[in-house]
Amino acid sequence: MNATPDQLPNDIEEMKRLFLAQSANLEQLTAELAAASAKLTAASAELAAAKAGLMIYALEIEKLKFQLARLRRQKYGSSSERIEREIAQLELKLEEIEAAKAEAEAKGQAAAPATPAAPDAVTTDQPAPAKSKKPRRKFPEHLPRTTVVHPYPHACPTPGCDGTLRKVGEDRTQILEYIPGHFKVREEVRPAGSCNKCGSMVQAPMPPLPIPRGQADASLLAHVAVAKYCDHLPLYRQSEIYARDGVDLDRSLLADWMGKTAWLLQPLAEKIEEHVMAGTVIHADDTPVKVLAPGNGKTKTGRFWAYLRDQRPHGGSAPPAVVYHYTPDRKGEHCRAHLAPFSGHLHADGYAGFGELYRREGAKLDPVVEVGCWSHARRPFFDVHASNGSPIAKEALERIGVLFDIERPIAGKPPEVRQQVRAQLAKPRLEELATWLDQQLQRVPGRSELAKGIRYARSRWVALNRYIDDGRLEISNNAVENAIRPLKVGSKNWLFVGSDSGGVTAARFYTIIRTCVLNGVEPEAYLREVLAYIGEFPINRISELLPWNFAARKARNLAA
Repeated sequence: MNATPDQLPNDIEEMKRLFLAQSANLEQLTAELAAASAKLTAASAELAAAKAGLMIYALEIEKLKFQLARLRRQKYGSSSERIEREIAQLELKLEEIEAAKAEAEAKGQAAAPATPAAPDAVTTDQPAPAKSKKPRRKFPEHLPRTTVVHPYPHACPTPGCDGTLRKVGEDRTQILEYIPGHFKVREEVRPAGSCNKCGSMVQAPMPPLPIPRGQADASLLAHVAVAKYCDHLPLYRQSEIYARDGVDLDRSLLADWMGKTAWLLQPLAEKIEEHVMAGTVIHADDTPVKVLAPGNGKTKTGRFWAYLRDQRPHGGSAPPAVVYHYTPDRKGEHCRAHLAPFSGHLHADGYAGFGELYRREGAKLDPVVEVGCWSHARRPFFDVHASNGSPIAKEALERIGVLFDIERPIAGKPPEVRQQVRAQLAKPRLEELATWLDQQLQRVPGRSELAKGIRYARSRWVALNRYIDDGRLEISNNAVENAIRPLKVGSKNWLFVGSDSGGVTAARFYTIIRTCVLNGVEPEAYLREVLAYIGEFPINRISELLPWNFAARKARNLAA
């Protein structure tokens, strides 16, 4: 409001003070306006980039659908087996591109300006104008149904009005649930009431769903995710299975659900990675995976990386966890980027990409200490003995086997106990093994596989012996190889990843599902409960939903 002349002070000094205060306020407002303008410009650029990305996804999806339809028309020709294989490839690529598109859409919606939160009851003076909507999906009549009614209040909520409400209509929303073994439809009924005096309209809000305005319950999303990423069943095969039960859930719809579910779970996967990298001892390994190359229908080789933190073998209290990453190749820059926040002991194979981690310096990048794996050192001797029955290879296997025998009784013991036992029993045998290997190297041909195995072990002797002096360390890297194994089993089923974006999404789901398994939490039951309210859960408390915290909280609730 502008001041009148009578309201202004007559004192010159007071006028100066008032003028300076107004000038400072104007400068502050100008700075805030400039900052808001810069944010708006950045948001506009981000939105434009997102729209361009979505358009690229849409064009790629249309192209693949056209190719798929053409192949299906040719399916019963002379090359039907080859065409069947191409159809499977395109189905997998389509589902992953559609999932990536859905995830990008979810990110874009989250970045849009927030709307005011809905009150407990939606109240309007006049009915909202009708909107053109896509017809809602109808589920088969044979499915069992339950009805949940959300009544409106009896009295008119308009201040000063003492009228009563009468029913003028209702909204019905069908939600598809998955109860292990069968589907079920839950119908949410929300009657709408109108005041007999002032005409105000009242209706209870729709209960929140994992995917806003969707028709999938958390139980169904959890089932589809676990079937794909734990049981390794592609979405197009799941769609065929559901169709046999009379439920039409096409692959593109399932892919849309998985893309949006992946976006919901991203904060959890990031928290799991923070937990893993905060450890002082972790295990690392990688495995190749075939990926469809864009454009030519052929495959290239991508990579899944696994990083495991597990203190249980030395009696530690930190929860076990594993984080997965996908990369389009095996360049060392990838694993070094993943491990940038880590400092401590790293169990790994002899991959050269880790080399810079062991040599890095600086206050923020302390060197990583390499810990060798005796399972890797043992493998060449096993291969030689299996191929020609070499007595030298057999003796090497027996000597290494004794080292593993020493470890079994001390599994789960405190670090100081493990270190003491190793110093007494394993250290003398390692010294004998080093002398024996050097002697055998003089007796075998220098280019033989046996000589290569001996040189591999001796060249990495310091790293292979590091576990002796620290009870937190392990004799092998088998723990993370066990975490990699489910991916190898799955690849025999789905054969390849449909795209690089599909690999990134898969790594996120694998991170959450395999961490559940490590903590004794059933993945589908976990996702069923977490997805029910993660969308409404405060982001600054997201750690409460991590598998180990979730299990502990559930146990407390049961006890109460």
